[in-house]
Amino acid sequence: MTELLSADAPGIARAATLLQAGELVAFGTETVYGLGADATNPRAVAAVFAAKERPRFNPLICHYPDHDAAFVDVVPNEIAHRLAASLWPGPLTLVLPRRPQSRVALLTAAGLDSLGVRVPSHPAASTLLRAVARPVAAPSANRSGTVSPTTAQHVLDDLADHIAAVLDSGPCPVGVESTVLDLTGHDPVLLRPGGTTLEAIEAEIGPVQRARLSGVLRSPGMMASHYAPALPVRLDAVSVSMDEALLAFGAPLPGAGATFNLSPSGDPIEAAARLFVGLRVLDAAGQAHGCKRIAAMPVPSAGLGQAINDRLRRAAGPK
Repeated sequence: MTELLSADAPGIARAATLLQAGELVAFGTETVYGLGADATNPRAVAAVFAAKERPRFNPLICHYPDHDAAFVDVVPNEIAHRLAASLWPGPLTLVLPRRPQSRVALLTAAGLDSLGVRVPSHPAASTLLRAVARPVAAPSANRSGTVSPTTAQHVLDDLADHIAAVLDSGPCPVGVESTVLDLTGHDPVLLRPGGTTLEAIEAEIGPVQRARLSGVLRSPGMMASHYAPALPVRLDAVSVSMDEALLAFGAPLPGAGATFNLSPSGDPIEAAARLFVGLRVLDAAGQAHGCKRIAAMPVPSAGLGQAINDRLRRAAGPK
C-alpha cells in the first residue's frame, strides 16, 4: 500500500525516513511531482527506473536544498554560480561535470560524466531535502512517456502500490518541468525549455544555444515521444470535429466531442500550470466519448509558451 502523507512536520519526517531507507517517495515541487529516491543508493535509483518503466539511458535530475549542497557533486563554472545566485531556488536544472568523488550513484546519470542538479523552490520540497540530507533523484512521478503529474492523485493514478508514499504538497503552481541548461561545454546549451524562461536565463548570461537531438541524452525530456496520452495528439488545430477532444487556449473552437481550456484568457502561465491536467482529462473524456484524437490549439511561443509547445510536440511524437 502506498502511504498518502500530509506535507506537515510528521509527514515530511516520515517521507525523509522512507527515502533514507531506500524507499521511493513522490513529492510535490513547484514544477511537477517528482518520484524521489536516495541518489547515492544504486538500488533505490534502479527502483525508480523499474517503477517508471524508464529507459536506462535517460538520466535523472538530482535535487538539493541549496546551491552549496548541489555543488558538492558537480564542478560549477562562473555561469553556474551566476545562475544559481539569481535563479535558484527555482525551476532550473544545470548540467555540469560530475566530480570524481561525487556520492551520486552512476546509474542516476545513466553513466555519463555529467550530472543534472537543481534546487526546487517549493517549501515542502526544500524542507524534505534538508531532512533527507542526501541528494534526491526525482524524475516526474509517472510511468515513463505518459503525462506528468501535478497533483498527488495523479501520482496515485499511475503508481499506487508501486512506491512507498506520496507527500501531498498540493497542486504544482508552475505545472511544467524545469528548464535544463547544459553547462559542460564552452557555450551554454538549452536541452529542455521549462519553468524558467529562456528570456530570464539570457538576461543573466547572454545568448544560449539550442540543442540538437543526438544519440546521447544528457537530460530528461529529450526523447522524441514523451509526455504522451493514449490518444494521438494533433497540433496547431484551427478547426475541430466531433471525433476529436479539444485542448483549447483562449476562445475555444466549436464542434469538439470534449473540451478542456488551458486558459480562457490566453495566459501562458495559467496554461502551463494546467497543461498536464488537461491532457489527462481529455485522454479520459475523449476515450469515453469515442474521440479518435486530441486536437491542440496553437499557443504563442513567447515565455512559458516555448515549454508548453515543447511538451505538446513530444506528446504528438510517434510512439
